[in-house]
Amino acid sequence: MAENEWLNKDFYKVLGVSKDATADDIKKAYRKLARKYHPDVNKTKEAEEKFKDISEAYDVLSNKEERRKYDAIRQFGMGGARFAGGSGQGGFDASSFSDMFGSMFGAGPGGSRIRFSTSGSGQPNISDIFSMFGGAAGAGQAGAPYGGGHAGYEEPARPERGEDRTSKINLTFRQAVKGATVSLSAGGKKFKTHIPAGVKDGQKIRLAGKGKPGRNGGKAGDLYLQVSVAADPKFTLRGSDIVMPLPVTVGEAVAGAKIEVTDFDGKPVTFKVPAGSSSGTQVKVSGKGVQSGGQSGDLIGLVEIQVPAKPNMATKHAAKEFDKAAGAFLQRA
Repeated sequence: MAENEWLNKDFYKVLGVSKDATADDIKKAYRKLARKYHPDVNKTKEAEEKFKDISEAYDVLSNKEERRKYDAIRQFGMGGARFAGGSGQGGFDASSFSDMFGSMFGAGPGGSRIRFSTSGSGQPNISDIFSMFGGAAGAGQAGAPYGGGHAGYEEPARPERGEDRTSKINLTFRQAVKGATVSLSAGGKKFKTHIPAGVKDGQKIRLAGKGKPGRNGGKAGDLYLQVSVAADPKFTLRGSDIVMPLPVTVGEAVAGAKIEVTDFDGKPVTFKVPAGSSSGTQVKVSGKGVQSGGQSGDLIGLVEIQVPAKPNMATKHAAKEFDKAAGAFLQRA
């Protein structure tokens, strides 16, 4: 609502509170009325207008600075009076209000007097009232600094959140699996941050408050890191599991076996390959995957049946005998 309409609106009456109501009183009154007249609850045209009125009233009275201005304008403008600075003829001395305006606008003892005079139309001169809030008594011009001779009221700049930034970061596969503390630079400032274990290639990481600074006291934006993870020749990540190939012989795959290999940290681990395993069968060692947040993934072995590149005659004969013994187990499309 425009300030020049404040004289025609009694916001206290709209909310049903007294002029000395506390902030909590105003909030409670607004919530009670909003529940009654909200358009989602009350579909009538009257309720819609009523909801607008109580919302306007709450916007002003819930803001300490806006309420102060509203009270001043209502108090000194309802009688058809207008404000004018300095001495003048035909006005009456407002010395009884000097203390109030002195505290509001910085006037001290011995400063210029404030006089009231009735306008010819009998209506308050709102421009003169607003000029008081810009630091000057009398007709003012917008844009003059506070305390100037002809200042208009200007809304204070609102806080604005800073813009977000984006950046890229390259990690080794080990850093992605184990997590890492890395050094970064944004806006000319260097800082360190921790990359969590198990981060994936292509993933985005949000660093709150590391974007561009806010304006007028607003919060800083965020920094978004685009992660690129280098491939490993042996291991891959699947969720919180580490996946590796597990080569086995035909005999191990058919009869089952315990296969000992080294894990991601170079430590020995043993996979139990069940009898009748085929290439692609997955076996696991629990708790040997990514360690993050008190939880552990698994180490997954993908069975790969391998045969000699140059089998001799005895091997070929044994293979044929095996096929005869196995029977028609293989179905080809």
